[in-house]
Parts: sequence; C-alpha cells; structure tokens
Amino acid sequence: MAYPGTHAATRPDHPAVVMAGSGETLTYRELDERSNRVAHLFRAEGLERGDHVAIFMENQIRFMEIVWGALRSGLHITALNSFLAADEAAYIIDDCDAALVISSAAKAAVVHAIEPTTCPRVRRWLMTDQGDDVGGSGEGQWESFEAAVGARASTPVSDESPGYTMLYSSGTTGQPKGVKRPLPTHPIDEIEPVARAIFTDQYQYDPEMIYLSPAPMYHAAPLAFSTMVHRIGGTLVIMERFDAATCLATIERFEVTHSQFVPTMFVRMIKLTEDERNAHDVSTLRIAIHAAAPCPVSVKHQMIDWWGPIILEYYAGSEGNGSTFITSEDWLEHPGSVGRAGRGSIHICDDDGNELGAGETGSIYFSGGGKYEYYKAPEKTAAAALAGGRTTLGDIGHLDEDGYLYLTDRKAHMIISGGVNIYPQEVENVLIEHPAVVDVAVFGIPHAEMGEEVKAAVQLADGFDDSPELATELIGYLRERIAHFKCPKSIDFEAELPRLPTGKLYKRLLRDRYLEA
Repeated sequence: MAYPGTHAATRPDHPAVVMAGSGETLTYRELDERSNRVAHLFRAEGLERGDHVAIFMENQIRFMEIVWGALRSGLHITALNSFLAADEAAYIIDDCDAALVISSAAKAAVVHAIEPTTCPRVRRWLMTDQGDDVGGSGEGQWESFEAAVGARASTPVSDESPGYTMLYSSGTTGQPKGVKRPLPTHPIDEIEPVARAIFTDQYQYDPEMIYLSPAPMYHAAPLAFSTMVHRIGGTLVIMERFDAATCLATIERFEVTHSQFVPTMFVRMIKLTEDERNAHDVSTLRIAIHAAAPCPVSVKHQMIDWWGPIILEYYAGSEGNGSTFITSEDWLEHPGSVGRAGRGSIHICDDDGNELGAGETGSIYFSGGGKYEYYKAPEKTAAAALAGGRTTLGDIGHLDEDGYLYLTDRKAHMIISGGVNIYPQEVENVLIEHPAVVDVAVFGIPHAEMGEEVKAAVQLADGFDDSPELATELIGYLRERIAHFKCPKSIDFEAELPRLPTGKLYKRLLRDRYLEA
C-alpha cells in the first residue's frame, strides 16, 4: 500500500492522475508502466541510487510519471520552478548535479536558451510533447522524451528503492539553495510510519479520496501531498493553473474530497461575487489543508464560515526539520495560531540562542525533527543551526502559554525604522481586509533619517481604479487599526504583484526597484 506498483496490481483501472482542464487521465496501471519505463531509462543512462535528475515543466500529465520514475529508482529529483528564466534554471540544474534533465515543449523557448556548457554534468536533455526531433541551443542537445522511454520495459527495475525530492528555495534572499534530506531506507512498498500516521490520521487520506492540487506541482507541499495520494491509492486531480472560480467548479465536477491551498487562493475565492461563490456545490470537501504562508485571521474566519470546520493548517518547510498542526476547532480558540508542535519540539530563541518564554517574540527553531542539509552549502546549513540540534527556517514568532505557535514574519522581511522593529505581515494582514485590495506587499525602503521607511504596494480588486485619493483612503484605513508608526508613508499600485502560484511573494524584486531608483 505504498506506491503505484501496489495499486496497479490490486486496482489497475482506478484513476491515479486526472488533469482538471483537459480531463486527460492515467490509471494506476498506466502510471505504473510509464514510471517503470522512466526508471529503466535512468538505469540505462548509468544513474544509480543517490544520483540526481531534474524536471522543468508545467503542470501536465507526464509530470507524475517522471517523478515516480525517480522515486522508485532511488534518485534525488529536483523539480524546478516552472516560471524560471533560462539562467535561473541553468544555475539550479548545474548546482543540483543533475545527470539528466526532462523538460516540455511548453518550456521550449526557455530551455533552448540554456547553454549546455553551463551544465557540464548533464548527460542527456529530454523534452516531452514535441516528437522525435526537438532541436536545441546545442547540437543534439534536446531529444524526444517519448522516443527515449518508448521501448523501455514496463516492469520494475531489478533494484527498486525509494528516492526523494531535493527542492530549491525560492531565492528571495540571494541564490536559491537545495534542501537535501537523506534517502529513505524502508522497502519501496512501505510507507514510513510517522508519515503514514500524519496523512491517515490528521489528513484522513484513504484509497477513495479525490485530492485536488490547484498549485504548481514543482512546489514542496503539492508534490509531497500528491505523491502520498499515490502511496495510499487515491485519485490526484491536477489543475493546470489556479483560477478561483474554476477551482470551485473543479471541486464540484470531480467531487473532490481533499485539497490544499495557500492563503492568496483563499483571498481570491472570498473576493469572488456572492453569485460566483454560490454557483458550485463544494459539499464533497472533507478536508481543506492550507500552509505555505501566514493566513490573515479575518480570511480564515471567512473560510471556516463558508466551508465549515474542515480547514486544517500546518507550518513546516522543505527542510522537514519540524512541523505544527491545528484544526479549525482549535484555531477558533486560538485565532492566528499555526498550531502546536506535531513533529519535533519548538524553541523560541533570541539572537544569542537563548530560549525565550511564553509570549516573547524571537526566532523559531525546531529540534527532534528530520535531518537535512543545504546542498553544497555547509555555511548555510551551519547558519540555520544552534546547539542541541535546533534549526530554523528563518521565521519569527512566539508561543502562548498552551504551546500554540504564532508567526510574526520572516526575519529577512523585518523593517527597522528609527530603531523600531516593524513586521510587514501585520500591516499586510490588515490591509488585505479592505474591499479594494486583492493582494499587498509591505517592505522597507531606505530613508536618510530613519534608516528605513514603510512602503506598500497594492494590487486592486476588479472594479477599483488607482488614484491618490484611494491611496490616502487605504493609509487612513490602516491608521484606524494599527499604530501609526507601522503604517506605510505611501502606497503604490501594481497591476500584479510578483507572486508565484505557490503563494511566495518576491518582495526583493519590489524593493530592488526602489533601490535602483
């Protein structure tokens, strides 16, 4: 009961993957056979347990067969952010030591610009969906993926063993870094006991589940939760891209039982018109998971009022060093919390590594969770660690008397104005409640006297036009609700903020624009 091969033998015609837009489907038999062919390709190229491959493609039907090809042949697989430019993709492909790269015709314009000499360890470049001759920037660089796997055996390789993802941070503060965790050592057809308990008990995974993944599959959470669907034997429905109204229609169409969202998705669904929100029956949803970024209290209240107490939240990172968990019922008693420790123990520490008491704000550390390292970056691994096995993801927060964790912000996002610490998340959580605001970013920009001053960039909801009067109204809205020194001195309007579909906001891109000016 732990991977596609098991379910291919017991329920071969059960749908394993469905593309929400096109309806294209893979049964467990097809997923098993296709991923076996991919595994044989890897072996034919000389890849052994512990080696690395990279995948760079949009949400599409071949994504999971490639992932499972790696996960059943003991490899580390790096799924690249599908929105990267050529130089950014090349950096990660080279840094992760990929021996083989698989992309798609949809990414051809980007990947054809990758100069193969910048990634000298890559033995072969393959592209899906483009026939036998796909060309490339280098002679013979890109070959047909379909041709490469077509004649391979559809039975398992003789030395199957579990692989693992090695994903990269977004690079919001410098170059992205790979998070390498040890390869699993349990048999390929077993689920690690702690993971089994988390997914079957907390998230109520079962073989009849229908899990909707509305986010890009390259991201850590969608990929981890989706592969677990296949370990359990459920059906994975993948949206090609997120759209609020389409998401609700998809839940109704496929009778979705489980899904996972980021707060920006909640905001976009809430800000649909009442008719749009009520146009679709979402009553089949049993579990709605969310994570990846802090959720404003008012937004989560509205979601629970709308969908009921089915919303579960966790806080964790790709590092797997620890996690928290909270149900809707517990959250209503501790609004704003991301829960109590689930895996590992939580420590709130000051800048000297001293542990702080309940209610005191400091850096969040975990101990007793999973082990990891930043690939080929021992200095970054060391910088995130304290004595006693405590490691941090770089977030700031506090614990209450009952052990519930509250996130304040990323340490790297903190604004220091006149010697006073200001946390942008607090300002953003208030401003997003204004009906004119569909997305917001608050950050610090240089100020000759104060060091930094608070700046806000706002993306407006449909039906609102930017104007100096609206900017003044938004600042006044904030000044009525939070301390004046935290309020932005000015607000700029953006057609769209640089936010990835994963919910990650590239504040650095916004701030750099002001630094350059």
